[in-house]
Amino acid sequence: MSTSTFDSTKDHLLDLLRNAKGGGVQLPDFQRGWVWDDEHVRDLLASVSRSFPIGAVMMLESGSEVTFKTRPLEGVEIDGVEPEELVLDGQQRLTSLFQALYSGQSVATKDPKKKPIDRWYYMDIRKAVDPSMDREDSILSVPKDRITRSNFGRDIELDLSTANGEHRAMCFPLGQVFDHYEWAAGFRAFHKYGADVSQLWDEFERDVIQRFRSYQLPVIRLNRRTPKEAVCLVFEKVNTGGVNLTVFELLTATFAAVAPPDFELRADWESRQKRMHDLKVLGEVTSTDFIQAVTLLATWTKRAKAAERGEDEERLPGVSCKRRDMLRLTFEEYLQWADRVEAGFKAAARFLHREYVFESRFLPYGTQLIPLAAILTVLGKDAEGEGVRSKLVRWYWCGVFGELYGSTTETRFARDLNDVLAWVDGGTDPRTIDEANFAPERLLTLRTRGSAAYKGLYVLLMREGARDIRTGETATDQTYFDEQIDIHHVFPQKWCSDRKPVAVEPSVYNSIVNKTPLTARTNRIIGGAAPSSYLEKLQVDHEIAPEVLNHSLRSHLIEPEVLRADNFEAFFARRQQTLLDRVAAAMGKALVAVAEEAVEPIDEPEDDDT
Repeated sequence: MSTSTFDSTKDHLLDLLRNAKGGGVQLPDFQRGWVWDDEHVRDLLASVSRSFPIGAVMMLESGSEVTFKTRPLEGVEIDGVEPEELVLDGQQRLTSLFQALYSGQSVATKDPKKKPIDRWYYMDIRKAVDPSMDREDSILSVPKDRITRSNFGRDIELDLSTANGEHRAMCFPLGQVFDHYEWAAGFRAFHKYGADVSQLWDEFERDVIQRFRSYQLPVIRLNRRTPKEAVCLVFEKVNTGGVNLTVFELLTATFAAVAPPDFELRADWESRQKRMHDLKVLGEVTSTDFIQAVTLLATWTKRAKAAERGEDEERLPGVSCKRRDMLRLTFEEYLQWADRVEAGFKAAARFLHREYVFESRFLPYGTQLIPLAAILTVLGKDAEGEGVRSKLVRWYWCGVFGELYGSTTETRFARDLNDVLAWVDGGTDPRTIDEANFAPERLLTLRTRGSAAYKGLYVLLMREGARDIRTGETATDQTYFDEQIDIHHVFPQKWCSDRKPVAVEPSVYNSIVNKTPLTARTNRIIGGAAPSSYLEKLQVDHEIAPEVLNHSLRSHLIEPEVLRADNFEAFFARRQQTLLDRVAAAMGKALVAVAEEAVEPIDEPEDDDT
């Protein structure tokens, strides 16, 4: 017995279209309509007319573990017919061919400007059989009334609104290619059975019509043993329709088959997304992030219940949120956790706000939100106590400065949920804390906000109460009033590169050690001047007392004396050590140096000030 989940064959195009007409072939309802434009349709028809390949179609047998809400191809009118198979790949090609060749209706498509239009498709018989002509030029696309006009609609260029008009213009309606005999008889009669016309028709029938009638499409059929994750992988890796299907969209279709009529996963997510995105730090949370958090908790619950039943440790179900686990999420499990997970993400936003992460662009790891939200969902009010919160803070910063969420994150999410909850309950340190290390050498390679550790250092400076050196306002005040805060150079790039007799190397002055959070307006005042110069200008122009300005500089972990002396080397060495001390304090562990070749490659410098 074969263990393969698919087979390959060829089906006649006519059989596929006939099955679609009867409802035997349908589409999974992913809320996606037909999107091919008029030019694509004409090119497709030209290819079939020459027996050129147009790609394979992938089908899924009904009755598999993947249960979808289904819909017919556009243009098909059926009611209550259960499909025999579903189109996974090739929807747009089959829909285009069905509408143009078999539906008996005009084709709903789009013009080059994406404006919706309705079209009928014809072939100019003389051009189609002329070997000097490109086949594409023989395909005609005419408006819904079958009349082509010019001069702003005043002049009729081509009238195919009647059979006689079609015969006269020698334009064959492709919608009759599978039942052309009556039209052919009328065509011959209209031209009085002339020998030249009969010869022309015979050639067209042989070289064009028979190609449509005998055309075969390669078909890959996934049988009913195909698991959900394989179906999803088809969309992510194989689908040629131009828009890949995500796990969320596959769940949308599977839930639709079992959910009440008033529930639709996409609408449910969009309402949650709007509420969460009102919190700036959650502005980039995706539907997949949300489903992963729900899946983590659903699988965690299964494991906990199995453990309560006394099942053997080795046979307990795993906690996971990989693709296969998300695809196995049931509608009931989603309903059980969705509201609580939404609250968990909002609790994560509150947690991050206390850590001075105010918006998503300065969130070190968006992925770390997923286990954080899941952990907070389980802990609920217990997470508000100082003892638990301090543990969560330490776990969080070990994840950031250990740079542990850049790859293979799903496995770490599951570990975090188990480990942190056990730790809070009196267990040992989570593996994320044990594995985390921030090599002191890494500090010198952090130059762009693409790095989580770079963003983390920015946030640590905000936690220190960094005050803008012009206004004296803290980050909290500035954020509340929507000031534009960003990372900017302390010793400006221009000053560093122009310094005499020896310029400062870009690899040094672009390091995070020489950067700090400032408002955009303050940075413009700094410009490219020496620190001694721009500090003096700030004091004079904004009437800032020197001791007040010094206080603001110290809030950035900058020693005022070395900055006012334009002593870059002393500034850099002292601030470097201070930053490392703050990182070690946040992680709650000593930093360990590593071999030089193990340090992450140097980032490219970013141009963030003048």
